[in-house]
Amino acid sequence: MYDKVLGVLGGMGPLASAQFMLRLTLLTPADRDQDHIPAVLWSDPRIPDRTRAHRPGGEDPLPALLRGIEGLKQAGCGAIAIPCNTAHGWYEPMRQAAGRPILHIVDAAAADLRRLRITPGKIGLMGTAATLAMRLYQERLSSQGWDCITPDADQMERFVTPAIALVKANRVADAYEPLATVANDLAARGATAVVLGCTEIPLGIQAGPAAGLHAPVVDTIDALARAAIAWANG
Repeated sequence: MYDKVLGVLGGMGPLASAQFMLRLTLLTPADRDQDHIPAVLWSDPRIPDRTRAHRPGGEDPLPALLRGIEGLKQAGCGAIAIPCNTAHGWYEPMRQAAGRPILHIVDAAAADLRRLRITPGKIGLMGTAATLAMRLYQERLSSQGWDCITPDADQMERFVTPAIALVKANRVADAYEPLATVANDLAARGATAVVLGCTEIPLGIQAGPAAGLHAPVVDTIDALARAAIAWANG
């Protein structure tokens, strides 16, 4: 029986947080209710947009993120998972405020690359414009031997950013085609796998046929769920 309580700082977006809870449950080896991981979901969609925060005049999301962390601390959570990639741009001040582990989504993705036996080399990376600009993945993965290639500016503007917005608007099925187009272009450029570095992107990709993809993908929702299960197992 698990005796560690996991905190989930969510709402970024709400559907991605709900999917994280679903995948956490489905990926946990369990035969009964009591075999699952106790978890508290703090889903606050009022947290200011993380990508807009990097534009002139954008509202800082850190106070709202810290408010959520404090709520999870008060609930007795022993570690925190954040199913939002861009929010990890504020990882250090959140970690300092938490006083307990915050499972880093990029480290979880790296573990999933190893699980899939993706050897060091060229991989694709999709994410929000802010995640790519902050180089959250590029810096952390390059130290482990993976060279990230990313969509160009035109692909971001025409395909990736609108598709993320479609998922946030609950038009998940409409997001598949533009996201698959970009993922397949990264594969054509030599990527041996594609990291879906925004938690809306896996939802869009899963809305269409897996056979339409030309390279394996790393679902960062699943990767973070696996990291949470590993933490709960000690």
